[in-house]
Amino acid sequence: MESFESIYLDLSRQSGKCRIAESGLGWKPSGGGDTFTLDGSNIGAAQWSRAAKGYELKILSRTSGIIQLDGFDQEDYDRVSKVFKLFYGINLENKEHALRGWNWGKGEFGKAELSFNVQNRPAFEIPYSEVSNTNLAGKNEVAVEFSLPAGGSETGTNGHLGGARSRGRKGGGAKDQLVEMRFYLPGTVTKKERDEEGEEKSVDGSEAEEQNAAMLFYETLMEKAEIGEVAGDTFATFLDILHLTPRGRFDVDMYETSFRLRGKTYDYKIPYENIKKFMLLPKPDDLHTLITIGLDPPLRQGQTRYPFLVMQFKREEEVVIDLNMTEELLEEKYKGKLAAHYESPQHSVVAQVFRGLAGKKVITPSKDFVSHHQQSGVKCSIKANEGHLFCLDKSFMFVPKPATYIAFDNIAVIVMSRVGGAVSASRTFDITITMKGGAGEHQFSNINREEQQPLEEFFQAKGLKTRNEMLDDSSALIAAALKDADMASSDDEVVAAGADRGSADEDEESVDEDFQSGSESDVAEEYDSEHQSSGSGSDAEMADGDADSDPVEEERPKKKAKKSK
Repeated sequence: MESFESIYLDLSRQSGKCRIAESGLGWKPSGGGDTFTLDGSNIGAAQWSRAAKGYELKILSRTSGIIQLDGFDQEDYDRVSKVFKLFYGINLENKEHALRGWNWGKGEFGKAELSFNVQNRPAFEIPYSEVSNTNLAGKNEVAVEFSLPAGGSETGTNGHLGGARSRGRKGGGAKDQLVEMRFYLPGTVTKKERDEEGEEKSVDGSEAEEQNAAMLFYETLMEKAEIGEVAGDTFATFLDILHLTPRGRFDVDMYETSFRLRGKTYDYKIPYENIKKFMLLPKPDDLHTLITIGLDPPLRQGQTRYPFLVMQFKREEEVVIDLNMTEELLEEKYKGKLAAHYESPQHSVVAQVFRGLAGKKVITPSKDFVSHHQQSGVKCSIKANEGHLFCLDKSFMFVPKPATYIAFDNIAVIVMSRVGGAVSASRTFDITITMKGGAGEHQFSNINREEQQPLEEFFQAKGLKTRNEMLDDSSALIAAALKDADMASSDDEVVAAGADRGSADEDEESVDEDFQSGSESDVAEEYDSEHQSSGSGSDAEMADGDADSDPVEEERPKKKAKKSK
């Protein structure tokens, strides 16, 4: 038996002790916890290479995928190689990685991992267990998405194994995680040549034609990573379902433990355990019904996350479907949950099948709320996005985009207000929901004024703290209106008093400027001197001014005369 200290299992946070014996391999975290064991008969191959913490022993097991043991010293190679040859009859392959830093190479699909090779040396490897999804991002581009922790507070690793993962999602212990990688594959390849390395030999010779390289890479990865293939047969399939979030049409395949969305560009496999909420919401147009599914972790499409799926069904569209399930299985596992035959509106059938397979409660709008138009939701908008706000028994739900869920327990106060002074402000109002603990706020605007009373009654029935700022706005508007009326009446009096002044009102400001500075200005001195020598008669305008004893009136004819010229 050989023993090694400070070894990390599958990128674990804690190091541990690794022992290699004739019966198999074991690893135990130094901080205490469960021991990881691998039977010797399950070891298929082994590789030795440089890694992050020194040297790595990579074991390709027959059933458990890939096991990585990192932290060996260079001198440990001889010891490890000797015991693997002696105990398991396996030659330890010394593999050197490509260190050129090139991003152009060849992708090779192995039994348990995808290897990216540069000059016949691996630059990096991706275990299939780490791949959560893959999609065609373009004509020649394939996006590969990696597994993530199940929740924000959960690392996604097995704490009993020192933070190591038992299967897949190995990078969950790191602060920064690689979530997506894209491969560019130009040109075409012959499908028969690529398939010779795989388990399935190929298509018929007549069909051995050239195929888009990106499409072949995508299909091969889907098969190897078992993304498209789900254990067991489909119990039910619903074709061409319109999704508002994410936008598009998808076929929905229902399996025993998961469901699959198949679109033209994107393909998703979602376990039922990721479903946290399932809501059946009748759209307030009497034509459609929405099914909203809350997911955790959220669905990812590129860099965009979708915590909710929103499907839209025509209310009157019926479907006839027989579940692809044996009577024995239906009786044993799904008795009272599922029926063998359905003939109902499509939204009802989808909801019943989801409830039976996923075991999730179907949430419907609260009976305590009925809008002015006898509907379950009210039309409103978040910023520039129009949608509908539904009042549920324990929460609010806004759909379709951005789908927003607000639990009553997290609400601090609801403020009803009217924003803006336009005419439309009297017909609509806004609702601002402030969350507890400084978690921000949500504003729903442009709600019809007719919905104010039903909403207020619902808030009171649910014991939600509310504040109505529209009453203050109304009193302020009335006061402003009265003030405007007073100002208008005083303006009328002023206009009536000066109605016989002709164009004097136009020149009043100029006149005041001339006479403000008094005797200190040169203009005032000239006027004073001319006034004393009124008999000069050299200025016709001053003569007109002498004829009038009022100094204010003497300027007005002068200004009027200038304007007429």
